[in-house]
Amino acid sequence: MLKFITKSDYLLRETLLGLRRGGWMNWAAISTITVLLFLFGISLQSTWQLERLLNQFGSQLEVSAYLQSGFQASDMQPAVAAIPNVVAVTPVTKEEAWAVLVKDLGVSDIEGATEQLKGNPLVDELKVKARDSEAVPEIATQLQQMEGVDEVRYVDEAVTRLAQLNDGLRWASAFVIAILTLTATAVITTTIRLIVLARRREIEVMQLVGATRIWIYLPFILQGAAFGIAGAVVAWALLSGVQKFLMEVASQQADFIQFLAQGLSLTSRQLLLLPAALIGLGTLVGLMGSLLAVRKFSLR
Repeated sequence: MLKFITKSDYLLRETLLGLRRGGWMNWAAISTITVLLFLFGISLQSTWQLERLLNQFGSQLEVSAYLQSGFQASDMQPAVAAIPNVVAVTPVTKEEAWAVLVKDLGVSDIEGATEQLKGNPLVDELKVKARDSEAVPEIATQLQQMEGVDEVRYVDEAVTRLAQLNDGLRWASAFVIAILTLTATAVITTTIRLIVLARRREIEVMQLVGATRIWIYLPFILQGAAFGIAGAVVAWALLSGVQKFLMEVASQQADFIQFLAQGLSLTSRQLLLLPAALIGLGTLVGLMGSLLAVRKFSLR
């Protein structure tokens, strides 16, 4: 136990010493990782939020199934409700639909209008609400195949546009994050190399007394990980501030903006997953950069 504490204390002191000697290059490395992780966090949040908005919009989409003449909505309601991913089925009789249509047209004499058309020209309708947007096309297909259903209609343009936006955002974010990852790795590699060069005499002495390569260069590797963790903490603080600001602004706007604000809020699971992802990516980038830096020296 004492030996473990001694080694840990040595690694911690050497890591802190290397960070102090890094000077302004430390800030260059941390700021580069911060920008990378900030954009990564925005991308991740945007993906989650767009998916949530997709589900919110999708759950409010109603698939309208118009029945053939002679079929009643109340009779078909149980069969439609049994379709997977259907959360609600509202039957609308042709009498109810005709009354609403005549009222919208501004006709006060419903009986007179019905007589002129020689009866009610409408048919019964079933309004079916889906669990999420992805289930809407499948539900529409199953409704169309049911006996007694004449026509199925649903509006999915808004959901389709959001899905396309989500896909485009993922590809664009992946490209930007890849470029920034290479940039951050290069900056960390340069920083660690300069620190190693500044301590090359100490390293030579350690090699002469028999220290192993792992023991010599492990503090430098830990410095790269420290850059990544520091950048993740700063990025998380910035993301939290931006999120809080947007929520405060949205809460003061119209009802639709408030509806969008609900979609922008993160769940408790996502609030835990986001900082974990930032720290994980930051640490990985830091380790990659430091390993590339010490590899050149360790192979000499």
